[in-house]
Amino acid sequence: MSRGNFITLEGMDGAGKSTHLAWIPAFLQARGVTVTLTREPGGTALGENLRALMLDRSQRLHADTEALLMFAARREHLDKVIEPALRRGEWVVCDRFSDATFAYQSGGSGLAWERIATLETWVQGDLQPDLTLYFDVPSAVGKSRTQSVRAPDRFEQEDHAFFDRVRLGYLRRAREHPTRIAVIDGTMALENVKQEIQNKLLNI
Repeated sequence: MSRGNFITLEGMDGAGKSTHLAWIPAFLQARGVTVTLTREPGGTALGENLRALMLDRSQRLHADTEALLMFAARREHLDKVIEPALRRGEWVVCDRFSDATFAYQSGGSGLAWERIATLETWVQGDLQPDLTLYFDVPSAVGKSRTQSVRAPDRFEQEDHAFFDRVRLGYLRRAREHPTRIAVIDGTMALENVKQEIQNKLLNI
């Protein structure tokens, strides 16, 4: 049995990830692909508990603590969900992965890029997604979209400057991995974005 493909979706809240996560599995399943849909932080019982902790607005976590919790949740996620599904030949579609840690904990919170890279190698080895779809929107657009639908979590309540840095972190990561990370303009009309996604998925 051949290994499945690992697809990740990245971007700030409000960039459109949730909309696309709702139809990508159906698009793949219609082509005979078995899909495991998951998310980070989360995906396992431990990961979901850590997610609740990290998004809790009453928490004030050091950037080092955030990064370590993210990678702790990721190690369990890889062991319990992602790697077994890939070995079974399934395609894993994941809402965020380690690119988000570079963007948020390094870009947004100022943790050294190299420190995140060390943790990434330690936890993941050489495992990287086969394709990452990064939905790029200006921070003001993402923030306004998020505020219109729900109360902000601990990260979403950060100011525009924080999300400007997060966006720069994502774009730096995309420059470092241009063959893996597809930068998609999240401000385009929905049908145009969907067409770009379909083209990327069909040519993986």
